[in-house]
Amino acid sequence: MTISVWRYSHLALAVSSFLLLSLAALTGIILAFGPVTEKMQPYRVNNFSDVTLAQALPALRTRYPGITALSVDVNQFVQAKGTGAGEKNPSVYVDPLTGKVLGHPGEENEFFQWVTALHRSLFLHEAGRFFIGLTAFLLLLITVSGTMLVIQRQRGLKRFFTPIVRENFAQFYHVVLGRWSLIPIMIIALTGTYLSLARFGFFDTAHVSPKVDFDVIQAKPVKSPAEFAIFKKTKLSEVESIEFPFSEDVEDYYTLKLRDREVTVNQVTGDILGEVKYPAAVFYTNLSLDLHTGRGSSVWAIILALASGNILFFIYSGFAITFKRLGNRTRNKFTAAESRFIILVGSENGSTFRFAQALNQQLLKAGEKSFVTELNNYARFPKAEHLVVMTATYGLGDAPTNATRLAKLLERYPQSQPISYSVLGFGSHAYPDFCKYAFEVNRLLSHQAWATALTDIHTVDDKSPEHFGLWAEAWSQQSGIPVTMLTGLDLAANARMESLTVTKITPAAQAGGTFTMAFKIGSRLRVRSGDLLAIYPANDHRERLYSIGVVGKEIRLSVRLHPEGLGSGFLHGLTVEQKIRARIVKNEHFHFPGGVPQVVMISNGTGIAPFLGMISQNRKKIPVQLYCGFRQRLTYNLYQDFLEQSAAEGKLAAIHTAFSREGNKQYVSHLIQRDGDKLARLFENGGILMICGSLAMQKDVMELLDAICMEQSGRGVSFYQSRNQVRTDCY
Repeated sequence: MTISVWRYSHLALAVSSFLLLSLAALTGIILAFGPVTEKMQPYRVNNFSDVTLAQALPALRTRYPGITALSVDVNQFVQAKGTGAGEKNPSVYVDPLTGKVLGHPGEENEFFQWVTALHRSLFLHEAGRFFIGLTAFLLLLITVSGTMLVIQRQRGLKRFFTPIVRENFAQFYHVVLGRWSLIPIMIIALTGTYLSLARFGFFDTAHVSPKVDFDVIQAKPVKSPAEFAIFKKTKLSEVESIEFPFSEDVEDYYTLKLRDREVTVNQVTGDILGEVKYPAAVFYTNLSLDLHTGRGSSVWAIILALASGNILFFIYSGFAITFKRLGNRTRNKFTAAESRFIILVGSENGSTFRFAQALNQQLLKAGEKSFVTELNNYARFPKAEHLVVMTATYGLGDAPTNATRLAKLLERYPQSQPISYSVLGFGSHAYPDFCKYAFEVNRLLSHQAWATALTDIHTVDDKSPEHFGLWAEAWSQQSGIPVTMLTGLDLAANARMESLTVTKITPAAQAGGTFTMAFKIGSRLRVRSGDLLAIYPANDHRERLYSIGVVGKEIRLSVRLHPEGLGSGFLHGLTVEQKIRARIVKNEHFHFPGGVPQVVMISNGTGIAPFLGMISQNRKKIPVQLYCGFRQRLTYNLYQDFLEQSAAEGKLAAIHTAFSREGNKQYVSHLIQRDGDKLARLFENGGILMICGSLAMQKDVMELLDAICMEQSGRGVSFYQSRNQVRTDCY
């Protein structure tokens, strides 16, 4: 089946059952506390599982000569019924080895009785039981369809529990909690369905008592119950109940009801008079009841309570995801037939529409006619001059649900006029098939006679504003349409701004060179190496981001001075003690990893700042190797003392440098090629590789690593990316 079938089935099942499912889950949480409170009662004896009937019955018979029955419940509490010990018709919990009274059974809690009736039948008797059984079956189907969606999302069953990208609270925990509670919820659904079917007679659970031939009953040899072979080999833990003989006549006998059969035993000789095994359905019904209610196991009852709580959360988060997806749809001011700009969107959960809407608003603001729609709505656009495709990727590099028909539509509806196009892919480097479908769309458009590429394909990692801004800037320059900070994506408008004071600056030695600077960290500022510093050089919407290194109480930056560069020129012109307004952008995926055997850091000159901070904070002295490339040794001199001091303190295991315009004129990729075997072993041993710097450097390094990994392990570098062993922060 296609992913859309699973998705729509999952949604339809959830919508059709959420009221009864909510009620069942809520009452299930309450009922789960019943087994917990029962298990806390002091009626179970130590070593219960080792006690045999040959040990227990003589003691009980001595203490209770008039005992008529004995039962063992799911908590392994032994209850005796009959007369004895000076009590009339007692029903007591006893120690099976001594007959000592441990307590008296109490009345069942009325509240639990009420909740149980509501949970089982909604107070509607058999009709209610039918609806509850149907709800359990729908939950089973919801669980199956949800599992298929997770498998599709995670690119296969083997990657079921690999990390996922956190897009928003509801989406993230809907998947995470769904994976961890899958088995308990599946068991709840399966057992609930089975118990309902058993209730309506779909399975044979009738008990047939053994037939006793009284004509062949023997009265010799006389044995005591302690000598009966059946009593010696039968553990009390296997017993459900025992009915004692009413008299000493040989025609009266013991009736043992065990977990899987019923046995009658001669009270004089211990011979087995009859035996009937229960149907298999009896075993499965009892097992289903144990698993569904958690009776007899407080741990499993707590797990069921948590799973039921998760069901309530899934109902909330599922609807939150759906409403968010529907809310992201765009209402167009103009029709497709009259629009000059067509924005086509491929998105599985609707988040990509936010970026499309932002661009659409800018175009409308500029007086242009623009139209936003899904890729599956591609058709002939008679007045279109520009086509913008913004698409995510789903599954194993597949198209999102609303983009599955694009290839066929392109064949069916060729445009009648030349149109320029630009493709922007959305994804996460945490997955191996990063933006794969976007590249496929770009390939399809490149083969259309009417289509001309306006820009190269761009990608956005984890909805990065910086990556999106790079594309917007390139598209704006080529299209001639001014695109400023896109509406709805202006993070600075509502962000908390910080006042930072320059404490140090080392100017660039030459045009195009690198300079370093430091800012004082205030006592309330929470920042980590690898986070980003967002500045607004012209005090307007234009934002520039720089990777941060935190050393001591200072934020460190390493910046290349670009000719007429807005951000770098602004920073280079600052002086010590001057203050600027900026904000901190959390960059969780690029923080220094803990608890790993080794870390390799790769950077060029402007990407070294966060690594300086991470090295300084490496107090546990995890082995760190730094590969850094510079144009000239003069730039390396800015960091040499710090790096050598860190190495002397054991915070840095090795430094590998390359200079592209001096000496052997090497790039950092040459160092990677040289140490290919070492880096391959890093991945196999669970180490982490981090890259910070230019996209061009990242591209070269990633291609080289891919070749090395394929040669050494038969796995591409994407395999290790998907396991978060390759972390990048490039621009």
